[in-house]
Amino acid sequence: MQNNYYCLIAGLPDIIIEQNKLSFSLSDFKLELKNILHKKDYQLIEYLFLPFDNKNVLNILSKNNKPFEKSGNFSENEINLAIDDPINNPLPISYFNKFIINYKNETKLNTNLSWENQITELYYDYLLKIKNTFLKDWLEFELNLKNIITAHNCRKYNFPLEKEIIGDNDIAKHLKENKTKSKDFDFDNTFDGISYIQDLLRILDNTNLNLSDRKKNIDLLKWKYLDEKITFKYFSMEVVISYAIKLSITEKWINLDKKSGEEMFNKLLKDLETSFQFPDEFNLNYGKK
Repeated sequence: MQNNYYCLIAGLPDIIIEQNKLSFSLSDFKLELKNILHKKDYQLIEYLFLPFDNKNVLNILSKNNKPFEKSGNFSENEINLAIDDPINNPLPISYFNKFIINYKNETKLNTNLSWENQITELYYDYLLKIKNTFLKDWLEFELNLKNIITAHNCRKYNFPLEKEIIGDNDIAKHLKENKTKSKDFDFDNTFDGISYIQDLLRILDNTNLNLSDRKKNIDLLKWKYLDEKITFKYFSMEVVISYAIKLSITEKWINLDKKSGEEMFNKLLKDLETSFQFPDEFNLNYGKK
């Protein structure tokens, strides 16, 4: 049975903004959810923060002295203990321990990929096996965007594509195997039903966009995907996951570019206002004459 979160979702517009900046961080929102969500649902939220843990594990292993990402799920001490002894002090997410052991032994699972791409590939391999369809679909969508953007840049700058494509799903295989010089990588002939591919390629090929605008349009494409996926979901966990992802996009732009961040934030507010127009079946007078 799926859990619904009526009070949480209906209250989201009230906890959003204070004088053109977020009144709480993504990390604050994560902590708040820990007190509200069912344990298994909260685990889905934790999965969204694993990329921060990926960075922390890699940074500590490589001893590059980069700042510790506090938004991750694991403390610096927990990661250090796992690195010192991954057998007796393993992290609870299995792919980290596999990565740590391979890094320390200097034995890559995929010799073509950098260590950063190695841990990213392990992350996607691990999460694409979870049972939650909504989050799994989002992660595959996100992976496909990353790979298509990477392939586009590799072709543009004559980099070897095989060393950069992550995973082995259908789109990853197509990009690795495609030998034509066509701008759309022959996606029209093979993946005609996936509309976001062509939307993404149009953004990447638009020479009128600067780098910031191109990134913003890609984030808006992600936003559009989430909107389509939560249609008619109302008070479900899918809405909570979607909101957390949108909040991460908004926070990123507020930190990078105030104007773009405000635009993203206003869009988030508008989406919320639209979302909380209750459907007819929640109206007590629905069906009465």
